[in-house]
Amino acid sequence: MKWLISYARRRGEKTMMEKLAGEIISASKGEGAAVKKKEDTHKMAEANKAFSHFRF
Repeated sequence: MKWLISYARRRGEKTMMEKLAGEIISASKGEGAAVKKKEDTHKMAEANKAFSHFRF
C-alpha cells in the first residue's frame, strides 16, 4: 500500500482519487511503478538469500 500511494502521488492526473485509481488499475494489469518496485525488491531478496546465514 505504501508503494501504491507514493507512486500514485507522482502520477500526472489531477486529483488524488484519479491518481490512486490509475495506479491500482495499472497494478492489476501487472504494470506500473509499484509493481516494478515489488519485482525489484523480490529480485534483490532472492539474490541476497545466499548470504542470509552469515553473521557479521
